[in-house]
Amino acid sequence: MSTNREQRQTAARLLSWFADRAHVGGPVGGRVMVAFSGGVDSALVLAAAVRALGADRVVAATAVSPALPSGMLADAAAFACSLGVEHVEVPTREMDVEGYTRNGHDRCYFCKATLVDALGAVLDVASYGSDPVVLTGTNADDVVAGWRPGIRAAAERGALTPLADVAMSKADVRTLARFWGLPVWDRPASPCLSSRVAYGVAITPARLARVDRAEIEVRALLTRAGIDSPDLRVRDLGDTARIEVAATAVDDTRRSGAVDAVRAAGFDGLVTVEAFTSGRLNAVLPASLQHA
Repeated sequence: MSTNREQRQTAARLLSWFADRAHVGGPVGGRVMVAFSGGVDSALVLAAAVRALGADRVVAATAVSPALPSGMLADAAAFACSLGVEHVEVPTREMDVEGYTRNGHDRCYFCKATLVDALGAVLDVASYGSDPVVLTGTNADDVVAGWRPGIRAAAERGALTPLADVAMSKADVRTLARFWGLPVWDRPASPCLSSRVAYGVAITPARLARVDRAEIEVRALLTRAGIDSPDLRVRDLGDTARIEVAATAVDDTRRSGAVDAVRAAGFDGLVTVEAFTSGRLNAVLPASLQHA
């Protein structure tokens, strides 16, 4: 278990990242915009930016699109408000990008490119700084996790990654977020809804809404049944679907009626229940990409 001293040292490293770049003309010398999904990674970046720069120099921006899971926008707005930070909703319109909707192996590249471009446009219009910058919640684990074309897209557009730069892992992020008293410290990861759709299956608003409905219904059902599974995904595999929950909850989930709930949400084919694995859909990628 980490000590308070270790957490103070971690916090100092992260805050120093901002201090080292906050001089006049530096990368974060003006106002900065945090790409804020509402998850713990971007929440910690937002909180650190406020501590280092002051709330008046920080903007929290949440991308609004059919790929955003229900509830995330309201949660993001509430968290930003608790820090006294301006919160803006930025339509990203990735559904207009063919490279995104065709859902090839490079979908995340087009997603992140569209996001950073949209945030950068907001910064330019609002004159948030002579050299506006976008910060993302990419952490050190993300950098070595294998196929992450979105990280490359953001880097090409000048987005900065304070957590990765100071070598903070996901565990480090959660521990520091808890040390700082951030209410999202233990929030399960909730990536965009498109990450639930198997590569090669076209992304549409209707398909994403179906996944969202299914996850809401299954989560509510498991809660009523007292079945504990912080991680939950409904994977759209095209002709079939798969519910993924904690390994300890698989059998109970199968008996709970979750399969019927997913079918009621609009999935007509075979629905199975298996143990949750982060990034499981990447297993179909060639080995050269999985370890890129």
